[in-house]
Amino acid sequence: MAAGAPRIFVSHLAGVAAFDPNGDQVGRVRDLVVMLRVGRRPPRLLGLVVELSTRRRIFLPMTRVTSIESGQVITTGVLNVRRFEQRPTERLVFGELLDRRVTLVETGEEVTVLDLSVGQLPARRDWEIDKVFVRKGGRGGAFRRARGESLTVEWSAVTGFSLEEKGQGAESLLATFEQLRPADLANVLHHLSPKRRAEVAAALDDARLADVLEELPEDDQIEILGKLKEERAADVLEAMDPDDAADLLGELPEDDKERLLSLMQPADAADMRRLMAYEEHTAGGLMTTEPIILRPDATVADALARVRNPDLSPALAAQVYVCRPPDETPTGKYLGTVHFQRLLRDPPYTLVSSLVDEALETLAPDAALPVVAGFFAAYDMVAAPVVDESGSLLGVVTVDDVLDHMLPEDWRETEYHLDEDPGEGVVAHGS
Repeated sequence: MAAGAPRIFVSHLAGVAAFDPNGDQVGRVRDLVVMLRVGRRPPRLLGLVVELSTRRRIFLPMTRVTSIESGQVITTGVLNVRRFEQRPTERLVFGELLDRRVTLVETGEEVTVLDLSVGQLPARRDWEIDKVFVRKGGRGGAFRRARGESLTVEWSAVTGFSLEEKGQGAESLLATFEQLRPADLANVLHHLSPKRRAEVAAALDDARLADVLEELPEDDQIEILGKLKEERAADVLEAMDPDDAADLLGELPEDDKERLLSLMQPADAADMRRLMAYEEHTAGGLMTTEPIILRPDATVADALARVRNPDLSPALAAQVYVCRPPDETPTGKYLGTVHFQRLLRDPPYTLVSSLVDEALETLAPDAALPVVAGFFAAYDMVAAPVVDESGSLLGVVTVDDVLDHMLPEDWRETEYHLDEDPGEGVVAHGS
């Protein structure tokens, strides 16, 4: 973790208020949810358990936390109010890790965990536990004043927390594969038995499972989704890219599709319905409804701040789209596109409306796949705006979606990697 990265001890978060962007309190923090890893690697902080005024405890993912400051947590304001249910790979910090007896690696001495610190990784939204505050000697409450020497050590300096490498459960298997890219983890899941695949899918958090589902063949997607509880299946669909989620929903029986849509947030469900109204192999069926949209009075600095979002794919971060309000799809009048490279060449105070590429053509929502592919080839684009007859931006087609629909249906069955000899070029194994 780089010097200066945000860090806070978890004891300072016990019971603190969580607020929405308008300053209204939404609840209080009752615990932190982390995922343990194999060996001595620090656990990743998945989110917070927040108690609402109704006494219901919900899960607040870290992706919906904009800042953690002394005495308060600021959220995006988007909450899923379903009751929190702990999953097999998850551990509660207050409930399971504090006041625990662990062993110092260097001396073999048993110590008691009094506190843990969490820190944000530089240039990312991920948080992880990095340090452990321990006390030598006898047992005691996690937040009590205790006798004996106390010291703060790195997570890797103690044992007694992490998963064992030799474990055979889905929990250990998942931790082993944690560093895999979604496409690689999807390949692993595809070759597991259905029972094992369901166990690992159930243990993944919503965002990770959503990323993996997007990379799986259609049959695997339907199988995994069908084995999840309906409420969780709806959560996972919400976490997927809207175009991928709409494609998956479109393959389900009508009754199942409607039940899942009814369990989703109304705005997300509306996006899905809109996308499913288009033919699959058209620009409307391929597009995502969540590009970077800016109003004409936004500045280059505003645009670059949006582009820096680490959750965006490279294709979506490559350019911004300038539109009149409303600035969610379908927007007001589409004014043009500003490429990322152009943003880097102009002063931060420059208005994006003065930088738009007005010469760039747009795609109609009913444009067929060959027309869309030709557009990308002609303009050397990685993303293309989809605009309706009234001039509203409906969404954006990205080059990865075009490739996904142009490749053979079984392309995911083939493992592609670079040959060790760079002079030999790219070799496709297993084809």
